[in-house]
Amino acid sequence: MGKAIAEYWKTGKADRLRVFSPMFDEDEIPLSTLFRNYQSMPAIEQAAIDMAEGRTLDVGAGAGCHALELQALGIDVTAIDISPLSVETMRQRGVRKALEQDFFTLQGAEFDTVLMMMNGIGIVGSLFQMPRLFQQLDRILAPGGQLLCDSSDIKYVFETEDGTYEYPNADSYYGEVDFRMQYRDTVGATFPWLYIDPQTLAHVADSYGYMTEIVKRGKHFDFLARITKR
Repeated sequence: MGKAIAEYWKTGKADRLRVFSPMFDEDEIPLSTLFRNYQSMPAIEQAAIDMAEGRTLDVGAGAGCHALELQALGIDVTAIDISPLSVETMRQRGVRKALEQDFFTLQGAEFDTVLMMMNGIGIVGSLFQMPRLFQQLDRILAPGGQLLCDSSDIKYVFETEDGTYEYPNADSYYGEVDFRMQYRDTVGATFPWLYIDPQTLAHVADSYGYMTEIVKRGKHFDFLARITKR
């Protein structure tokens, strides 16, 4: 993804960023969507931008579209991504604090808002790994702080004509998906991603002492959640 982002930024065009998963047909990410402004963002992302306050951490910031909008509002935002090419692109685009950093190893700072957009909570990978998220929030979320994250309930993918659900693997949560990306001749490693439904998110958050508020729902089974410490 970093290679595709860097090329699109330099040339204004790019090849296909292809996405593969054993659960879905081949898909692709339009590079222009990673460079959109506030007016072009889905309503869920606009709501998250509007709700962000204080010192803000933009997780998996990609090309920096959300960080730039927050910056324009005068918010002190730090954008992190594990891709060096994405981070360099963000800096060239004007993101003042852009760091090559894994969210789960970040330390030494507190934030009033943690932002995870474009199904960003998916970096957790699986339900089994959800404790890592709340343990890290305990370390970096300032008193009274909030996590703003969006996700999608992909249960609809497995619904049959008679209204029942047939899941590919009954032993695991249906929102756990493996992905692999390819840009030109560069093929990334397979990585796990988590799509979590709002009820399960609220249940898990509650077990770690956090409250979940679903503040907005989208048209395609997506939603924006605000998570705060009890």
